[in-house]
Amino acid sequence: MKRKLINYQTLLSVTKAISHSKDPEEVALMTVESITTALGTKGCCLFLINRKKAELEVAAAFGLSEEYINKGPVSAMRSIYQSLEEGPVAISDVMDDPRIQYPEEAQKEGIASILSVPIKIGGHLMGAMRVYTGEPEEFTLEDVNFVQAIAQIAGLSVKMARYTKGLKSSIDVLKTMKEVQTQRTTRRTPYEGVPVSVASETIAMTS
Repeated sequence: MKRKLINYQTLLSVTKAISHSKDPEEVALMTVESITTALGTKGCCLFLINRKKAELEVAAAFGLSEEYINKGPVSAMRSIYQSLEEGPVAISDVMDDPRIQYPEEAQKEGIASILSVPIKIGGHLMGAMRVYTGEPEEFTLEDVNFVQAIAQIAGLSVKMARYTKGLKSSIDVLKTMKEVQTQRTTRRTPYEGVPVSVASETIAMTS
C-alpha cells in the first residue's frame, strides 16, 4: 500500500511539473529521477528514437555512470527491440538474455534486471523508458503500469516541446536538450523548477 501511495504521489508531482514547465530537458530529468526514487531501483533512462540511424539516443538518465551511458550506440533493432514493437519487456537476468546488446557493460555497471517500455504518442513510436535494478527483480504489473504512465507523460512533454519551440522531430528536441544540459553544472532534484506551491504540496504528502 505504501509503495502504491508513493507511486501516485510521484505521478501527481510529475504531471503538475509538466503543466508548469515548457522545458523538456527539465521534465525528462525529473521523470527519470522520480521513477528511480519511487521504485527504489538503481537507475532509469529515457531514450528518443533516431529513425535515420535506427538507434535509441539518451535524452535523460539518472543513477547510471557516464561510462555506461556512453558505452556505444543503442540499436533499435538489437537492444530489447521487442519492447518497441510489442510493448513492455521485463528482463530478470541481463547476463542470460540474448535481447541485451551490451551484457558485459551491464554487468560491470552492476545492473541485474531491466524493464523497458515504449513511448508512443498517437500511435507513433517516440522512444523508450528503461528502468535498471542492481538486484534480480521480478517486476510487478503495478511497476509496469506505473512506468508506462510516466513514460507517456514524458512523451507528451516532448511532443509539446515540438509545438512550443517550433521543432520538427524528436531528434531536434534531443539536440536542444543536450545543448541545455551542457550549460548546467548542478544536478536537479525532482522539485527544482516546480512552483513552490506544487513542491510544497508534494513534499507535505510524502511526510
